[in-house]
Amino acid sequence: MADLGFDGSVAIVTGAGGGLGREHALEFARRGARVVVNDLGASLDGSGAVSESPAQSVVKEIEALGGEAVANGDSVATKEGGEAIVKSAIDAFGRVDIVVNNAGILRDKTFHKMTDELLSPVIDVHLKGAFYVTMPAWLHFREQKSGVVINTSSNSGLLGNFGQANYAAAKMGLVGLTRVLAAEGAKYGIRANAIAPVALTRMTEELLGSMAEQLDPKLVSPLVMYLSHPDCPANGNIYSAAGGTIARFFIGLTPGTARGHAITAETVRDDWEAINDESGYIVPASPAEEFLKLAEQWKA
Repeated sequence: MADLGFDGSVAIVTGAGGGLGREHALEFARRGARVVVNDLGASLDGSGAVSESPAQSVVKEIEALGGEAVANGDSVATKEGGEAIVKSAIDAFGRVDIVVNNAGILRDKTFHKMTDELLSPVIDVHLKGAFYVTMPAWLHFREQKSGVVINTSSNSGLLGNFGQANYAAAKMGLVGLTRVLAAEGAKYGIRANAIAPVALTRMTEELLGSMAEQLDPKLVSPLVMYLSHPDCPANGNIYSAAGGTIARFFIGLTPGTARGHAITAETVRDDWEAINDESGYIVPASPAEEFLKLAEQWKA
């Protein structure tokens, strides 16, 4: 089969000055896409002097490959920044086809020590940043009847992780955003999926220990490439990528029990084992599918 190419396409990759974002940007360029390399140039916690040098460095790498790219140093954490990032794609290349929301920061702390100074910036960059970049791109996607959004979630959000309440909440929020974008974009030819990568980056180098050697960030980019390609049918899904292993996360619903108006706290207690029994679960694609399950149970 033919290789997956992106000739004529324009991809925006946020947080692309290093780590996962850099690998995504380079791989898009190798496959023919023109790339907006966004990076604020800040420290891991989002503070520090702002510099475009990381983005500019990646642009030089892309140009050395014979590709086309522009650097952008705007912050994803503001509406104005998001609009400027998308404008840079339109100004340089006349269109935008793919948005990879990858920018992120860490401000870890156990929950009882969490402060707004630790919470708000993480929500602003990870969750609101995805809103701010995707919203102006979405207008172009609807008009051209095509577009792809890839949101970078995390197993910390899907599964929880000690000391990361702020980060986990933002990352799970991206799952909800992804599902809504998938539903609203479908009739316009727009697809949205989320990835939950495990890779050696600035954000994870102190956490991975002996696993680090197997978790090269470039091993995540093949998933991003396929999810971004017009040949990919996936929409509204969540995929894990770690060390060359790709798998799908999904939200399952157990059969549970149906008591109707006879339900009491005591029947919940008595049914608890059945409520939690995972055998026979379903994977509803939308709230409507859950309602359908409920209607069938109520009929029974």
